[in-house]
Amino acid sequence: MTPEPSFLNPSFAGLIGVAQEEINPPMGIYARNWGAAKKDIASGIHRSLTLTCFTFQSAADEQPLILIGADLGWWKNSEYEVRLRNRLLEALSLDTSRLMFCLSHTHAGPGICPDDSDKQGGALIEGYLKSVEDIALVAINKALGKAVSAILSCDYGKCTLAVNRDLPEPQGSRIVIGFNPAKCADDTLLVGRITDTANHNIIGVLVNYACHPTTLAWENELISPDYIGAMRELVEALTDAPCLFVQGASGDLSGREQFSGDTALADRYGRQLGFSVLATLEGMLTPGCLLAYNGVIESGASLGMWKEKPFEPSSVVNSVTELLNLELKDFPKLNEIEAELDICRDRVLKERLWRKRCIRKAIGDGETAKVPVWIWTLGNVVLVGQPNEPYSDFQIDVRKAFPDHAIVVGNLVNGSIGYLPPTHLYKEDAYPVWQTPFAAGGLDHLTRITVELIKNMT
Repeated sequence: MTPEPSFLNPSFAGLIGVAQEEINPPMGIYARNWGAAKKDIASGIHRSLTLTCFTFQSAADEQPLILIGADLGWWKNSEYEVRLRNRLLEALSLDTSRLMFCLSHTHAGPGICPDDSDKQGGALIEGYLKSVEDIALVAINKALGKAVSAILSCDYGKCTLAVNRDLPEPQGSRIVIGFNPAKCADDTLLVGRITDTANHNIIGVLVNYACHPTTLAWENELISPDYIGAMRELVEALTDAPCLFVQGASGDLSGREQFSGDTALADRYGRQLGFSVLATLEGMLTPGCLLAYNGVIESGASLGMWKEKPFEPSSVVNSVTELLNLELKDFPKLNEIEAELDICRDRVLKERLWRKRCIRKAIGDGETAKVPVWIWTLGNVVLVGQPNEPYSDFQIDVRKAFPDHAIVVGNLVNGSIGYLPPTHLYKEDAYPVWQTPFAAGGLDHLTRITVELIKNMT
């Protein structure tokens, strides 16, 4: 006989805490994120930057998993990222596997690299980073202090905001960063709804979507979370709950129009994503319920009936960190890059060399690099975090391997290093290929190890 079918939203039941704080920088801070930019400091704030924290525990006496989403760009200097993360871990006596600090990757944020201290507004960076550390600790402690019995339920949706951004240059031989209408993009959206078990009120919303926040570029003079700000405003207004954003595997994805100075465009993109989040929330089952086949009613047709029935979500929590050994391509040594920097007078080229220097400092001068990946399992919800910018193939392939789980995939988690493009792209003259320090095959290696780790944990 055919077994009776059922359907459920991947879920976790336990103690969940939620907190949110503003992390707006001081005016006058260094905020030049584009080689083409003419100004080094912002003239104001478009929308507030936020830091949102969710904590997860099976029981009050267990160490929590701490998920932080912050409206910041990327870590140019790995030393300061490690310093911030270690301070949080030490203050809370946590194992390194139990914290994911996720950057939204806005390209309109303040500088977070104290190596830029000699630039206009750079003297404010060190103090700002210290304030972010302090605010993160406040948010974590608030979330833990407010933790309640709750259910995290997840579902996949769709949003057409993201497009492929590897454009073969017309009348040229390069791949440039721009909308490629000839290639489809991964439009997968994952939404996590946190509801208290007492009243089923929404107390937090997790949004995982892959799309580069590069709407606002060199013509923009305002600090901004890019499209994430308007998305968050819309979702929070209609759920009355903090929204935490995790940037997905967006190495090849962005909005159609980008590199703009128009904040209205970023807001429009944010509302596009926000309405998709709300639509996904509306389609989810009642917390703690599955949809079960409920027999046949004979009418004008034979009608197969489905009905919600209670089930007990898992409260099992696991976390692991694994170091991957990734091969490096032919990439200049630190002293070679610094020698080029000393004689470079071109503003754009100097910015590229500066970023290359930061990458080499992060990975060291060896022929391989140790790169971490974090895996959490919360019931049948899985969170994957890593510091690079893999192409969307990564999230597609990992999710395909685990169709019965909800897989949250995070880029720029606990660090920032380089792109992980697919092997076939390495024969092209493309920015992600010449930016990355990693040799061809790094994306495949990350995918293989991630799938193996999840299999061992589920």
